[in-house]
Amino acid sequence: MTMMSATPAEIRHLISIKDLSDDEFKSLINRAEYYKKIFKSNDSTELQKQHLKLLGKTVALIFTKRSTRTRISTEGAAAFFGGQPMFLGKDDIQLGVNESFYDTTKVVSSMVSCIFARVNRHQDILNLAKDSSVPIINALCDRFHPLQAICDMLTIKEHLDYENNKLKMAWIGDANNVINDMAIAALKLGIDVSVATPPGIELEREIKDAGERVAAENNCQFTCTHDSLAACKDAHILVTDTFVSMGEEFAKEAKLKQFAGFQINSNLCSVAAPNFKFMHCLPRHEEEVTEEVFYGENSIVFEEAENRLYAAMAAIDIFVNHKGDFNSKP
Repeated sequence: MTMMSATPAEIRHLISIKDLSDDEFKSLINRAEYYKKIFKSNDSTELQKQHLKLLGKTVALIFTKRSTRTRISTEGAAAFFGGQPMFLGKDDIQLGVNESFYDTTKVVSSMVSCIFARVNRHQDILNLAKDSSVPIINALCDRFHPLQAICDMLTIKEHLDYENNKLKMAWIGDANNVINDMAIAALKLGIDVSVATPPGIELEREIKDAGERVAAENNCQFTCTHDSLAACKDAHILVTDTFVSMGEEFAKEAKLKQFAGFQINSNLCSVAAPNFKFMHCLPRHEEEVTEEVFYGENSIVFEEAENRLYAAMAAIDIFVNHKGDFNSKP
């Protein structure tokens, strides 16, 4: 696919992975890998050079949902480039209280270099992007989680080298925002994807259609099933997420009954590839994965979590520092 660069009058936003071409998505992973090396090198000259890119600028973090990894990684990425992160929680600003989305977006975007938004509704992301004068970076909404997908693919690249090995990823769990981006991301890299959800739970039709299209373009397999054991067969990556999302706690008992048989445990791992890796975006609950697997030698969850920092760096560098030019050099 051909990369698309922003024109001077056009603002590129990071809304979801399916909005990016394959090459654009690969650029984000490579950029994250590049900045990880710089960050860990402790080269003071190089670090100072990067620190000048957003010196004197502010990066807004509009969060209506609590977080650990997202807040730390986005604030850290802003500071890396010399920007001042400004956390704007739901109790800190007038948004949704006595000021419209439009008014808040116009005001905030006029004073900052970009906005990371971790919100409830996907429509909130779209509203921000429609009216903002600076890039909007989706730090999670109820439909997508693109920063997580960038860090996940970087982690897979580091541990399993998808560029030189044919891989299969098995998702065992809910049809949610994480897999909506992660499935498309993996397929863009030529990784086979098998999604296993409990009976009665299906991926959105739009995600299925996009996944099937990308799989056909990249000569890889994309399957959806309700058989968790079949999905795990010969998989190199086993991944899951919470069965009870924030805001769904009232339905926990019913959800856990629905997800019986979908815990990643030694039984599911026994049919995976011998060198399989286990991934989880955290926080983790026991019903999703046993401690044996989560803390076992095949788990790469903490490396995955750390890579959220470099994913945020990559997003800032391309969408903010280089104004959406994916062909730019770091």
